Amino acid sequence: MQKDYVPILIQVIVSAGFVTCALLFSVILGKVGRRNPTKDTAYECGMIAEPGAQPRFSVKFYLVAMLFILFDIEIVFMYPWAVVYREFVAGTGPIVWTAQAFFQRTAIFWSMLSFVFILTVGYVYAIMKGVLDWKR
Repeated sequence: MQKDYVPILIQVIVSAGFVTCALLFSVILGKVGRRNPTKDTAYECGMIAEPGAQPRFSVKFYLVAMLFILFDIEIVFMYPWAVVYREFVAGTGPIVWTAQAFFQRTAIFWSMLSFVFILTVGYVYAIMKGVLDWKR
């Protein structure tokens, strides 16, 4: 069992050695730059940093980000489910058409359909609230 972990240990040692060598070569061969106040200021996409309050962001940015995460997670759950469901329906051996297999298939299908329905209700709610309306 221990020899199963030897390749992982070798990979960890090699990667740690590579990182150490890269950092050492960077320190040894790199130039030390001169510091000045312009270089020490924060870079804000070419704009001069102004002191004071920052502009306010609309809450819609955060709502759209949360909706994106919600539907992204939906796809993360649906893709493996579809693969497993396809294999389950196709069967891996001789297909036995029993009542139990039929009810298992329909239970799996309806569980995913209820999951999609709940997410669709959330999507319709977001549209009705105007989350995706950028003109407001």
